[in-house]
Amino acid sequence: MTSRVHFHSHLIFSVGTQVVALRDVIGPNGRTMHPRGAVGVVVKSPVDLDHAYRIRFPDGVEESLNSADLTTLAKFKEGDIGDPSLASQGSELFHRVIFQCIIGSQAYGLADDASDIDRRGFYLPPAELHWSLYGVPEQLECHETQESYWEIQKFLILALKANPNVLECLYSPLVEKATPLAEELLGMRDIFLSRLVYQTYNGYVLSQFKKMQSDIRNQGQVKWKHAMHLIRLLISGIGVLKEGFVTVRVDVHRDELLAIKRGEMPWEETEKWRLALHQEFDKALDETKLPERPDYEWANKYLIKARYEASSLTTQ
Repeated sequence: MTSRVHFHSHLIFSVGTQVVALRDVIGPNGRTMHPRGAVGVVVKSPVDLDHAYRIRFPDGVEESLNSADLTTLAKFKEGDIGDPSLASQGSELFHRVIFQCIIGSQAYGLADDASDIDRRGFYLPPAELHWSLYGVPEQLECHETQESYWEIQKFLILALKANPNVLECLYSPLVEKATPLAEELLGMRDIFLSRLVYQTYNGYVLSQFKKMQSDIRNQGQVKWKHAMHLIRLLISGIGVLKEGFVTVRVDVHRDELLAIKRGEMPWEETEKWRLALHQEFDKALDETKLPERPDYEWANKYLIKARYEASSLTTQ
């Protein structure tokens, strides 16, 4: 997957940025002073995109150009290279999904009548797209159906980093599709479990609760559903370190978690539970039998095998 130049549509280019004119620059006499594609340097940036930049060209002449008439030199040179949307047009990559499961409230056993059905998984792109200049999308999304699928390499990398959403995919009790290649991965899913779960889960919960505490001070509001899932994440992480298994359903703690979601558990009590879970997490880390790191070598061999399989399908 090719990394493209970061470019935000609302970005204001700073002074000194090399830019390319996307239209001819016409002088007072109607003649073209600088043709489309001319390179210049930003000498004055606007306060917003409704105002013009001041651009100096190599001959020393300065002109005012609107943001729509400019792009960075790096972006201009890149062109379509690394743009997976071009390569995947008409290729129907959703048909390349080899693993699909349900995660979220439905899988946790916390669903109610208003809960969505969130489908996740991964796909194996055709070899010719993966080999192309354009690369492939790291993620396929369909917001209407609440579906999202990672490209297989991205999925493996996230699993190796102990990403909670990806690990829950591997252990979801609600699997809807799994090809033999995906079944092989499920059969070896414990190779992704390591002590990194502690750092990943703990770090995320701490940062999110810090934001919540700020919201309480500034707005007097708590996002109770989010608080519930953070507590659930701590419970899950503790279970991984103790049991070497990601328990997705939360039947034992269902009533307490739903009480948080409904705002029935006071914030102070929720905080007390969180702090107790952090202590339990620390103890679980000290006693766990999980390795320091996941099995990178096996994951790499699996990815190479998947790439060969995609290649053989292409050449048949």
